[in-house]
Amino acid sequence: MTDATRPLVRDLSEEELLARIFPLLPGAEATLLGPGDDAAVVAAPDGRFVVTTDVLVEDRHFRRRWSTGYDVGVRAATANLADVAAMGARPTSLVVSLVVPGDLPVGWVTGLARGLADAGTPAGAGVVGGDLSGGDAVVVAVTAHGDLQGRAPVTRSGARAGDVVAYAGNRGLSAAGLALLDAGAAAPADGAPGADGELGPYVGGYLRPDAPLAAGPGAATAGATAMLDVSDGLLRDAGRIARASGVGLDLETTALATDVARLLPAARALGADAVAALGWVLSGGEDHGLLATFPPDAALPAGFRRVGRVLAAAEPGVTVDGGEPATGPGWDHFAG
Repeated sequence: MTDATRPLVRDLSEEELLARIFPLLPGAEATLLGPGDDAAVVAAPDGRFVVTTDVLVEDRHFRRRWSTGYDVGVRAATANLADVAAMGARPTSLVVSLVVPGDLPVGWVTGLARGLADAGTPAGAGVVGGDLSGGDAVVVAVTAHGDLQGRAPVTRSGARAGDVVAYAGNRGLSAAGLALLDAGAAAPADGAPGADGELGPYVGGYLRPDAPLAAGPGAATAGATAMLDVSDGLLRDAGRIARASGVGLDLETTALATDVARLLPAARALGADAVAALGWVLSGGEDHGLLATFPPDAALPAGFRRVGRVLAAAEPGVTVDGGEPATGPGWDHFAG
């Protein structure tokens, strides 16, 4: 152990560790009572609130040799904030439960807190509380709340034949970054803020995804008929809308061409080509973009681009250019 790793979590009491975390977690407009009591109090002016939860497990969802505490904080917050936005709601608060091993540097934990704050604050969501426990590996569980602001929630089940399929956010960036790191073709430092290497956007997109959170309420206001956060891959998550709505979704590769072109430098760094890039676009997860359907005469809101259409289907599912996809559907938490 070196001075650079001190103190470790086991060197502090729970109260001392929390005392280092709390000042890094600013409140937000909806926070009426923040951390420090048995529970927080958050305003719910709509009379309803949206709630979602997600968990990140070390060596399952992230690796500490690649990800700093700050990176994991951004990812954990973003995954939940995007789910709130996908319902058409504005994020208001985050509750965080953290499991940490005793040999974890305290600086990693305070970095996590900064990442949570930096991802949540611009979206209007304060970290209002949570829980802290010891364990053999790092586990970060986040629950997020949101305010519908008088709008009806946008579910997965409202898509209808004739609707336009549209997408907001990055596509394939995170998957490309993971592939580069996994192959040793890039290092975490390549994705650090301010790094100017060619592969930086891909590595940074994996370590700290940037979700189009404002696009969710915008889509709801524009009349979106269905919407979800694309966390497990475009094909797999499009299939969830298809099954929930009882329709077919046909994705158009011509609409994805700019995304494929954007990913070509990453593919070439791995000795691959546009086929691999298209695979990342269709099957890559954790970009946390928003996939939505809109009535055919609706003007697409800011941030959204058409990527396909909704079809009547005897059996709900997803096609690409009218045929079966040539790539797998994306991430499955149990099948991998």
